[in-house]
Amino acid sequence: MPGSIRGEVGDPLAPVVTRKTATLLNCPSCGSLQVAQVLGDNGGISYVCTTCGHSWS
Repeated sequence: MPGSIRGEVGDPLAPVVTRKTATLLNCPSCGSLQVAQVLGDNGGISYVCTTCGHSWS
């Protein structure tokens, strides 16, 4: 049995590496990646292209 659990789990103060993933949305009208997520009618989520102004849900 080890004298310390640090030998088993490593350094508890070491930084944790997390992976950040993002989903990119393309405007179906112009193909731009400049898309904003907005609150739509009846509480739904809608998207607006800030390049051409096209909006969709």
